[in-house]
Amino acid sequence: MRNIVLARVDDRLIHGEVVTAWIPSTKANRVIIVDDEVAQDAFNVRVVKALAPAGTKVFVYDVEKASEKLMVPGVEGERLLVLAKTPTTFGRLVQNGVPLKEVNLGGAGIRGERQPFINNVALNPDEVRACDAMKSSGVRVYYQLVPEQGVIEIDEALKKAKANFGL
Repeated sequence: MRNIVLARVDDRLIHGEVVTAWIPSTKANRVIIVDDEVAQDAFNVRVVKALAPAGTKVFVYDVEKASEKLMVPGVEGERLLVLAKTPTTFGRLVQNGVPLKEVNLGGAGIRGERQPFINNVALNPDEVRACDAMKSSGVRVYYQLVPEQGVIEIDEALKKAKANFGL
C-alpha cells in the first residue's frame, strides 16, 4: 500500500489550510483527491492541481480508480495526503479494501441534510453512517481542524448524531 500520511475530509479540497498547514506539517509531497464528480470535470481537475504548492504532485481520481491506485506500492520517499469532500468517500475506499488507519474530519459545511456534528463539521445521515462503519471496522475517525489544534475523538458526537438522525 502507498504511504498515506493523512486522509482528510475537507469539502474545499485544496485550499489555504491544506496548503499552509497540512502539507507542510505532514511533509506530503503528493496529494490524491478522491471525488467522483471532480474527476469527471477536466476544468476542476486543472483548478485543484493549480492550487497545490510547487513541487507537490496532485492526482484526481474517482473512488474506484483511487481504490486501485492506493493499493499498489508507492514510489520511494512518497508521502501522500488523501483528500475527499465527505466521509462517505473514505467509507467507500475502506469498503473497497483500502486499509486506512485514520480519517481526519476537517471542514464540512452545512448544506442539504447536513446538521452540525462537531465544531466546523456538519454531516448528513449517510456521512454519519460512514463514520460509524469506518470506526466499526477499526479506522480511527477524529476531528482536527489544523495541526496545531488538539485532536478531538468523535465518539460522543457520533452517538448524538445517530440519535438526532434516528440511526
